[in-house]
Amino acid sequence: MLKQIIAGTAVIAFLAACQQRSDGYQGIGGSGITKGDVGTVAGAALGGWAGHNVGSGSGQTVATIAGTLIGAGLGRSLGGSLDNADIAAQNQTAQRALETAQPGQSLPWSSSNSGVSGTVTPSNYYQASNGQYCREYSQTITVNGQVERGYGTACRQNDGTWSVVN
Repeated sequence: MLKQIIAGTAVIAFLAACQQRSDGYQGIGGSGITKGDVGTVAGAALGGWAGHNVGSGSGQTVATIAGTLIGAGLGRSLGGSLDNADIAAQNQTAQRALETAQPGQSLPWSSSNSGVSGTVTPSNYYQASNGQYCREYSQTITVNGQVERGYGTACRQNDGTWSVVN
């Protein structure tokens, strides 16, 4: 379940960079969403997932909540460091990796403007019950020497692009 939340968070963040708001507010890619917003949501999802997997019994709820709060704070800090070029580089590499990379093959990306970098590593293809071809993947993002890791599942859309699924 948490894995799906993380994947959904990533899709929302990266797809939002391609959309524009009607009220003219400028955020990432003109979406009105700030880098800090993206980082907060992604960090909260990753932190919640980590807390959920660390805790057990009645402590699991506390660990999940603590992980979510800590992850949100760290994510806001990291997300504030990402700019449009960083997000575009990651998204382009993710699309290429999901379409062409061999299972376990990491494709690197970097943004020359900010020095932010990362990797996208897809796993095997599989066919979902709805007929779509899908792949699980892992990714890293490195900002100022700090590495963050994320995981998700993406499925190939009819137009040939890959979209993270819930």
